[in-house]
Amino acid sequence: MEPPDRLGTRLRNLIDRLDGDVERRYRDDGLDFRPRFTPVVRALSALGPASIATIARHEGMRHSAVSQTVAQMQRQGLVKLAPGADARERIVALTPALTEILPRIERHWAATSAAAAGLEAELPHPLAATLQAAIEALDRRSFAERARFHFVTETPDAAD
Repeated sequence: MEPPDRLGTRLRNLIDRLDGDVERRYRDDGLDFRPRFTPVVRALSALGPASIATIARHEGMRHSAVSQTVAQMQRQGLVKLAPGADARERIVALTPALTEILPRIERHWAATSAAAAGLEAELPHPLAATLQAAIEALDRRSFAERARFHFVTETPDAAD
């Protein structure tokens, strides 16, 4: 078993494998769509046009992550932005191009959900529940705080 300090490496490996395979399935179906777009599309499908902050709250994501994802989606012509109530707020909406391919994307989501259920059935612990528990623990106490507690700022003097 790998030491616990390789948690980040294992998480990146898992995400790379999952997202890579899902993205490959989209490409094989002729779709230029990335897995990281899914939370934004799900939120906009449920809410209609919404601010980046609203999307972030709805999906339990950080504002900066949603903002970066929306910028990528805008470059691909999948979402459009309009001014919001104040100068800082931007309202995000699906474009007709994305609305047209949404039924195909939703079929991929259904297949992905079924594949995820099959994967979870092979694991000793439910992955989704474990990830949710980790997120909740980090909401209570950030990883930065946890690491700061263990960080040694000076090397003990060997002569002491």
